Amino acid sequence: MPILAAETSLFPDDLLLDFTATSTDRRWWAVYTKSRQEKSLARQLVGMDVPFYLPLIPRVTSIGGRRVKSLVPLFSGYLFMFASDEERLQTLETDRVAQMWSAPRTAELTRDLQAVQALIESGVPLTTEGQLGAGQRVRVKNGALEGLEGVVLSRRGEDRLLVSVQFLQQGVSIQIKDYLLEPI
Repeated sequence: MPILAAETSLFPDDLLLDFTATSTDRRWWAVYTKSRQEKSLARQLVGMDVPFYLPLIPRVTSIGGRRVKSLVPLFSGYLFMFASDEERLQTLETDRVAQMWSAPRTAELTRDLQAVQALIESGVPLTTEGQLGAGQRVRVKNGALEGLEGVVLSRRGEDRLLVSVQFLQQGVSIQIKDYLLEPI
């Protein structure tokens, strides 16, 4: 199955590790792009040397009768930028941005984005969740996702682990067995 060209989803590569802790003049911005402009904006931000995270997941589509695997934004229309005020203004001048919000708690958003990245890297099927539901906070006890924290959801008789990006009031969930979880 052909794969379309890979896109940069994290710039620089250590952005979600220790990069954000050492920067004093930058903060997180949630950027809501104009329709289907997430990847184009990401390419421009690389050229402008502005740090960002665009969570991308694989999707299989049919083009001309052939199955093609491509990468699509996990949160449609959203990109997370770690920028100074000057870089924010430069980004607004790209004419690809519809709205932009400053994240008030950098450490919390960084932790949420690290969890989303861990889920994407695990390769498990993800489901985007538009609204967060009430439930018990849990931590994965063992396995590939050990230490990941989230909220348990029950949907159509199956348990799911919801990892949320509180700032957007959205998240992603995976199917998980309850024996892998422990209450926090």
